[in-house]
Amino acid sequence: SEAFNLADKLGLSAATFFDIASTASGGSWALTNYCPVPGPVPKTPANFDYKPGFTVAMMLKDLRLAQGAAADSGVHTVLGQDAEQLFTALSGLGHDALDFSVIYQMIAKKL
Repeated sequence: SEAFNLADKLGLSAATFFDIASTASGGSWALTNYCPVPGPVPKTPANFDYKPGFTVAMMLKDLRLAQGAAADSGVHTVLGQDAEQLFTALSGLGHDALDFSVIYQMIAKKL
């Protein structure tokens, strides 16, 4: 989501960035199958107003479970903490029922 936002701010279309990232070191299952921006991957929630597959509420629940397990194990997870904070903020905006990929909209300040 952050990379798509940066690409947009640099004047690169989502489709062009997707074509580059998906065939380079930025490629991943999540990118090529669950792209968070409308356009590049036709059947993703981003192309259907973020109607859920996996909701923000479910992602937040899982992030909290993971953070609890990390804390119980004495493991510090900086990125996990950041993700939990972002999804807590997204939830606070009332978007629990949308697909978790709507986080792109929050990061890009489009909500």
